[in-house]
Amino acid sequence: MSLSLLPISPSSFHSLTLTTTNTLLPSSSSSSYSFLSFSRLRKLSFCHSFTPKQDGVSHFDDDEEEEEEVLVALKQEEANVLELTDGSSSSLLPDKWDVLGLGQAMVDFSGMVDDEFLEKLGLEKGIRKVVNHEERGRVLRAMDGCSYKAAAGGSLSNTLVALARLGNNKPIGGHPPPPPLNVALVGSVGSDPLGSFYRAKLRRANVNFLSEPIKDGTTGTVIVLTTPDAHRTMLSYQGTSSTINFDPCLAKIISNTKILVVEGYLFELPDTIKTIKKACEQACRSGSLVAITASDVSCIERHYDEFWEIVGNYTDIIFANNDEAKALCDFSSEESPVSAARYLSHFVPLVSVTDGPRGSYIGVKGEAVYIPPSPCVPVDTCGAGDAYASGILYGLLRGMSDLKRMGSLAARIAATVVGQQGTRLRVQDAVKLAECFAFHLDNSSSNSTGNIQSDFGSDHISSC
Repeated sequence: MSLSLLPISPSSFHSLTLTTTNTLLPSSSSSSYSFLSFSRLRKLSFCHSFTPKQDGVSHFDDDEEEEEEVLVALKQEEANVLELTDGSSSSLLPDKWDVLGLGQAMVDFSGMVDDEFLEKLGLEKGIRKVVNHEERGRVLRAMDGCSYKAAAGGSLSNTLVALARLGNNKPIGGHPPPPPLNVALVGSVGSDPLGSFYRAKLRRANVNFLSEPIKDGTTGTVIVLTTPDAHRTMLSYQGTSSTINFDPCLAKIISNTKILVVEGYLFELPDTIKTIKKACEQACRSGSLVAITASDVSCIERHYDEFWEIVGNYTDIIFANNDEAKALCDFSSEESPVSAARYLSHFVPLVSVTDGPRGSYIGVKGEAVYIPPSPCVPVDTCGAGDAYASGILYGLLRGMSDLKRMGSLAARIAATVVGQQGTRLRVQDAVKLAECFAFHLDNSSSNSTGNIQSDFGSDHISSC
């Protein structure tokens, strides 16, 4: 039995319904489901200062932009900040948002180093460690002379950039394109050069960063040190502006949002956990969907009760990898990802569990659809899950009705990112993927009557 979602338009997003067609997994038992909206499914819950260098050694990286372009973006960002301060540009922002992210705003520094470099700094290879301002400065000074890149990072920002690029469509086959997706992020950056850099990069990627910089605050960073054996050592500095506050402005934005996506890493910030709960409560009152990214196993283990308070009471969509899903379920490592997807789907209407090169699963109401991996030659697996999540969100917002096809689209997007260097979906790849999606969506909808379609009649996954 395979599961499908009835086609919806953006204006009727909350009429998402579920039905069944053919075969899910060989081990699945046969059953039938009645049509339920996501808002009703929610009730089925069973439980409860570093200035960027310009010496040709370090540089900014996003779609191979030149440093001169980034400097122009920084100057433009300064002008934008002034406009926002006097309110003259507020009318330029949309009234409604398709997706609003609540996440970390971090600048990534990534560089290639050898084992000796790590030994000199007393760093254990492969660790993920939180560092203070002094430790960050010591590592960056040690990297002086090394080749490294700076990018507007963050797991959720990767997802939002990919979604915005997928949603910025061109006319296809003589048909007018659907309206662009309005995508935004709320986070916290300082008034330092790195904060300006972060805001400028997201703006250029059509993701609106809605939070004003914190005066005299420092922006958080992640230093990623990669050794020749491909092991990554990650050093995270939260910055002095890491707290996100819930205020009437944020409440109003959430009230005009279709999907609120909360980044799991925010659970590491005690004061921000309160904001997460208030934001999710506001989303539920407004009829918005709530999505959670699991983010990291250790984060889940440290904040297990806080995660489940949000998951059990407010969440409509979960994005997790195999290990994260099992951590949320409190399963042993021997359990399968499909078991985790099925279990979580008793509490959350839509569950996405990725399992690397082995594929992924979409869980709904105690069942799980298997999504085969999309073929690719892996170059860099970092960011694969972020890209996959963008495909699920894009499919939902564009009215894709079949979970298997939605998962296949997500797998293709993830494979595209895995097959390149870097964590961001490139513009030219997003255009091709969106064209392929529009072609299949058009063919599917041509066989439907109005907004009702109960059976696609096939588990075929297109190779387009």
